Amino acid sequence: MDSEDLLAQLADIHLPEPVSFWPPAIGWWILAALALVLLIILFRKFASYRRQQKVCQYAVAELERCYDSYSNAEPADINQSKLDYANRFNTIVRRVALVHYPQANVACLDGPAWVDFIRQKGESSLMSDEIAEALQYGRFQTKCDVDVDSMQDFGKQWIASLYKGGKTSAAQSADNGSAASQGLSDA
Repeated sequence: MDSEDLLAQLADIHLPEPVSFWPPAIGWWILAALALVLLIILFRKFASYRRQQKVCQYAVAELERCYDSYSNAEPADINQSKLDYANRFNTIVRRVALVHYPQANVACLDGPAWVDFIRQKGESSLMSDEIAEALQYGRFQTKCDVDVDSMQDFGKQWIASLYKGGKTSAAQSADNGSAASQGLSDA
């Protein structure tokens, strides 16, 4: 037999079927699952962030209404207006603390323990002794001599620090240790 006869007996080369894109390999399924989980986590974080921002805006709006009520009061009754403002301010700050720290027994705090809680949990650099005294004893006083503008600025700063992470984690962990000894821990 001749080599040409042998070559003529050979069949043509058959190419394999082209590789289909479906079903994808296991690696693509894993990658798709991870991408889906990541999207869900990001969506939930974004939704939580938006919810926190709305709560913060609502609390600041409450402070603004409280301040407007004080500003529209009659000048002859300024002492009563300051006392009313201090009590409303205290109520708003306490409500924010109850929402933000539901496990901390905020509702039962008063006097120096309440002021210490405020100092530990949020940004309190604008809290003067005058403001601290108004928060401690404002409900029980007949006259309240507090700078309402400073108190308003402090309230906005404190609320914003709770919802925007005003304290560093090292400061918060140190505060949590002292808070736990007073029965004020978050958990």
